[in-house]
Amino acid sequence: MSTASVVAPASLAKNRTAKTPDPTVTDPALVRRAVKAAALGNAMEWFDFGVYSYVAVTLGKVFFPSGNPTAQLLSTFGAFAAAFLVRPLGGMVFGPLGDRVGRQKVLALTMIMMAAGTFAIGLIPSYATIGVGAPILLLAARLVQGFSTGGEYAGASTFIAEYAPDKRRGFLGSWLEFGTLAGYIAGAGLVTIMTALLSADDLTSWGWRIPFLIAGPMGIIGLYLRLRLEETPAFAAEAEKAENNRPKTPLREMVTGQWHALLLCVGLVLVFNVTDYMLLSYMPSYLTGQLHYDETHGLLVVLGVMAVMMIAQPFVGALTDRVGRRPVIATGCAGFLLLSVPALLLIREGSLLAVALGMGALGLLLVCFTAAMPSALPALFPTKVRYGSLSIGFNVSVSLFGGTTPLVVTALIGATGDMMMPAYYMMAAAVIGGFAVWRMTESAGRPLPGSAPSVAGRHAE
Repeated sequence: MSTASVVAPASLAKNRTAKTPDPTVTDPALVRRAVKAAALGNAMEWFDFGVYSYVAVTLGKVFFPSGNPTAQLLSTFGAFAAAFLVRPLGGMVFGPLGDRVGRQKVLALTMIMMAAGTFAIGLIPSYATIGVGAPILLLAARLVQGFSTGGEYAGASTFIAEYAPDKRRGFLGSWLEFGTLAGYIAGAGLVTIMTALLSADDLTSWGWRIPFLIAGPMGIIGLYLRLRLEETPAFAAEAEKAENNRPKTPLREMVTGQWHALLLCVGLVLVFNVTDYMLLSYMPSYLTGQLHYDETHGLLVVLGVMAVMMIAQPFVGALTDRVGRRPVIATGCAGFLLLSVPALLLIREGSLLAVALGMGALGLLLVCFTAAMPSALPALFPTKVRYGSLSIGFNVSVSLFGGTTPLVVTALIGATGDMMMPAYYMMAAAVIGGFAVWRMTESAGRPLPGSAPSVAGRHAE
């Protein structure tokens, strides 16, 4: 028997109309297990993305030999961006599949593919060994990662949102991005330790492989946790309405039938991911490559910022349950619009204190998005198309704007010579995100569209 069941007290049932569904009473233990499994899988995924970003300079030397360091970095970030270009394809495959066969099965599959792609990168010979085959294999592994990631975030956020009680969805959803930050910190921390302990030659010849090879056992652990989970109550209820427990919704309906919500999703994800990738993926390379900042110290600053963000994450998530998602996201947009230039000027000043203050300010503003989006985005769509529509909207936006951020900003700086380009890019994203917030409907404390109200049980069955 499922530990998350639909229960209606007799006193409530008497007063309910036929159109009002009975509330879902969730088992707190099962909810915690669902949150842990989703967050750990997200941590494993972003461990790889963090590592790739932080060893970008080394990967450029290994796979793209050239006398021009800027060309190497651009080639490495080009492979990084290529993974994002196939994410919409993954979203169009895994999202509708998750609405048809279930969230849990698809999340297990994406975990397998992500771990395999990451592990494979650690096994690829260098350019010096096999020539042009090396960057081709790197690109192939990145495409596998990107395709699997197309179903990861939307599925994980949907999974937590559909398990969470309505009044705690913001707090519980914030742990998904807590996992993201934990993955980033683990990846960056490992690179920092290797950079400090290994010589430059050792890091280039074999040391860079270690973080990628770790993905194998991490993926097995994440897969085990996800396979132990049951399907979400919202999906189970939706499946009961359809013949053979297979709700079928055409891909076209997921787009044309949800165009307004999809546009809001694209706008919200744009500001979320441009600022996220700017701070956590691009800034380490900006500090080293553009400002000639000491590599180890730069990584330590980013690690400190992410640690502060992790501490703030659940508190801001809980705040969204009290004051709403819209005010918190709007605060982040206004902050990036007003403070991006001052923060980058502080970073460019170069001293450790100034860099820490500038990065810290951007990090705390980013928490407004990382804490609110996992609960706000799933609430844009009804249950029967939630996974599919969210996967499409999320991945289209990330592919066009988020994942390309390091590549585009590096190219803009190279073309214009203007070192303030990162600030201008974040400000433009904040304007678009602000418009999306203005048009979205508040979802805090309310049932997900198409789902019954969800309340927390007092104890496990």
